[in-house]
Amino acid sequence: MPSFDVVSEVDMQELRNAVDQTKREVENRYDFKGSPADVEQSEAELTLFGASEFQVDQVMDILTQKLAKRGIDVGCLESGKLDEGGGKVRRVVTIRQGIDQDLARKIIRLIKDSKLKVQASIQGEKIRVTGKKRDDLQDAIALLRKAELELPLQYDNFRD
Repeated sequence: MPSFDVVSEVDMQELRNAVDQTKREVENRYDFKGSPADVEQSEAELTLFGASEFQVDQVMDILTQKLAKRGIDVGCLESGKLDEGGGKVRRVVTIRQGIDQDLARKIIRLIKDSKLKVQASIQGEKIRVTGKKRDDLQDAIALLRKAELELPLQYDNFRD
């Protein structure tokens, strides 16, 4: 029976490359000379530094441009609040990955309410959708792409 998985993942190598490109651009920009503007990555968490809120926002803009060029959906970024202290301003940005239980239930409810001839089940942090026909699965993918969900989704492991 044909099936596919609905996941929400970020390519960590591409993320690292985007962070490195952002660091290089921040180092070379004239308006950031002599300021503590920087980006640091630790696993699925980015820390943006700057001398003011404006600089942190500028670093965030550069980062989102680099992520978009690398094919990473910026909807997976969750910005934290600004922390000020010691002459520096800091913002922690979390990279959201995996589908939590509430969103998974919402996706399954959406698929069931659409009356498509497919079944969806939660498999950890992903959702497996199975059906008898490939066309039904493609309709399910189209339905999920149209849906306004708070997390970017990818569709992989398509099996015939």
